[in-house]
Amino acid sequence: MNPPTPADAPRPLVFWEHRLYPGSLSRLARVRADLAADLAGFDPDLVDTVVLCASELFANGVKYTDSGRAEGGEVIRSLSLTAADTLLFSVSDSGGGGGVPAVPHGRTDDEWNEAEGRRGLLLIENLTRRWGHLRLAPWADLGTRVWAEFDVEPSGVPDGLRPYVFTR
Repeated sequence: MNPPTPADAPRPLVFWEHRLYPGSLSRLARVRADLAADLAGFDPDLVDTVVLCASELFANGVKYTDSGRAEGGEVIRSLSLTAADTLLFSVSDSGGGGGVPAVPHGRTDDEWNEAEGRRGLLLIENLTRRWGHLRLAPWADLGTRVWAEFDVEPSGVPDGLRPYVFTR
C-alpha cells in the first residue's frame, strides 16, 4: 500500500485563522488575549496552560531570531484542533537565529539554580503532550516553526466551533 499523499492526509477538525504579529515583546499581551479569545469555551485550565506555553514560544521567537532583532520581523501563530482530543499550537519565526530550540542539558545543579533564563522549554516539555520544531526551509535559516500539542477532553470541546473548509 502506498503512503498517504498530502491530499489524503488527515485534516484538522478546526483550524483557526493564522495570526501575524510584529516581532516585539510588547505584542505579548495581544498574543495572549487573542489566544484566550480563540479558546473561549474550552476548559479554563487548558486555556491557561496553552497561553503560558504560547507566551514562552512567542518570546523565544522574538528574543532569539530576526523576528525580534530585524526591522520588519514577524511571528506567525497557528492553532488547530487536529483530533477530538488534540489541540496544536505553533509559532513560526523569521529565522536568523542560527540554531534550533533545545532544552539545555549540560548544567550542574548550581548552574540551574543560578540560571536566569533558558528554562522556558522545560516548561513546554512538562506542560504539553509533546513539542517539537521544524525548519521552514531546511537549506537556509529562513525561520523555524515550533509547535506544541495539548491534551483536550473531547467532551470539553465547545459546541459551535466552525471547521475550516479545505478546497482541493
